[in-house]
Amino acid sequence: MGFLVGLEVMVSTGLHKNERLGLVTNHSGLDAHLDQNLDILRKNGYRIGCLFAPEHGLYGDHPDGLSVPSRQHDELQVHSLYGDRTSPSPESIAGLDRLVFDIQDIGCRYYTYMSTMLLSMEAAAKAGIPFTVLDRPNPLGGLAVEGNLPSPGHLSFVCGANVAIRHGMTLGEIARMVASEKGLPEPEIVRMEGWRRHMYWEDTGRPWVPTSPAASTTEMAFLYPGTCLLEGTNVSEGRGTATPFTTVGAPWIDGRKLASTLRALDLPGVLIRPTFFTPSSGKHEGTQCQGVQFHVVDRHKLAPVELGVRLLFALRDTFPEFRVRERPPGSHYSLDLLSGGTALSEALLAGASPDSLLATWQKEAREFDDKRQQYLLYR
Repeated sequence: MGFLVGLEVMVSTGLHKNERLGLVTNHSGLDAHLDQNLDILRKNGYRIGCLFAPEHGLYGDHPDGLSVPSRQHDELQVHSLYGDRTSPSPESIAGLDRLVFDIQDIGCRYYTYMSTMLLSMEAAAKAGIPFTVLDRPNPLGGLAVEGNLPSPGHLSFVCGANVAIRHGMTLGEIARMVASEKGLPEPEIVRMEGWRRHMYWEDTGRPWVPTSPAASTTEMAFLYPGTCLLEGTNVSEGRGTATPFTTVGAPWIDGRKLASTLRALDLPGVLIRPTFFTPSSGKHEGTQCQGVQFHVVDRHKLAPVELGVRLLFALRDTFPEFRVRERPPGSHYSLDLLSGGTALSEALLAGASPDSLLATWQKEAREFDDKRQQYLLYR
């Protein structure tokens, strides 16, 4: 059997063809020929009432953290879900028969498309209209689960659900789980065909289209669950370079020293090299930095969250200029916001070892892995 995403399955069956749809999407809503979902749906006789765009906008061209304006596209109103509002307004939903979500995710809790989906699902429930997810692959696969669960009171737009950092679920599966936990109407999930949990993105046979400006490669997606934690520090996570989230550093870092320290940890699945770079935007813009670049050589062994945590502790122990917790210049998020609690920053500030923290996070990941089983749609 060939591989089909939810969009292709819906179009092939004619599902909801007679309804007026609101489409939550961006440039990543593509089929096997890289045709855009809006064009495909219109060509096949679907009625689209309006569009809703997440962070980075309908075309994926807005920088991270910056508000996305509402606009027109092909005579359709595009309502921004990353500005004054992060969920569809009652006025924008009025007159729609159904709200449909179709965006490619990268499989990590920080990535904001999950929050956009969940807030859209809640808005549809309040409006009394059904919510449909056109499911797409988790590019990191559906087996591995890694990282902590959010502490009570620490849900946010970059921590939108009680899932592990690397959750190993599709967005359709997460929608089912959250709807069940919150007592919302069950969303309709248009399932993929031919996707299995062991599959990484490359196994789908489709080219990777960057889902946001920094998500340029699948290698970035695999490292992102760990290196994104640097957004809550004064170390550059590589934004403003050709290799964001795989290259990290700062002006006060000795790249060879950091590479040597990290190599001694024998982190699985990666090779590490010292590097120089000058970010064109973000932290340390226009200033030469030293640091390291991570190269993924074995995705089965890679543990990106552990890599990210051990990287933070190595930076703390090696460079006195390293800072955490406060919202750093050039970043939109604190470490507590990203990690869904205070445990990580407190351990760093207390001079503790990462081992105890990682053991706790691994226990939480196992608990989440058990909980998620009842919501999984694919083997």
